[in-house]
Amino acid sequence: MLSTKPIYENWSFTKMTTAYVLINCDLGSEEMVISQLKSFDEVVEVHGTFGAYDILAKVQAEQIEKVRETITWKIRKIEKIRSTLTLMGIKGQE
Repeated sequence: MLSTKPIYENWSFTKMTTAYVLINCDLGSEEMVISQLKSFDEVVEVHGTFGAYDILAKVQAEQIEKVRETITWKIRKIEKIRSTLTLMGIKGQE
């Protein structure tokens, strides 16, 4: 017997927590840092930039704690990163 339920009924529509991380790294290490950032599941976008920062990374996870852990224990531990600035959105701004 075929189900009459919509196919999306069993899907989980959870909101993701998103943070943008501005990164300064050692001169000439941008490609290596970008490559390492792309290896993290929670890093969904990475862009090299011109200006005050060298790299912009978008970090997403279902829980804010996972985003924090990724930034603190993965991104900030990359050897050639000098500094980071994290920007996190405010709930309800949609």
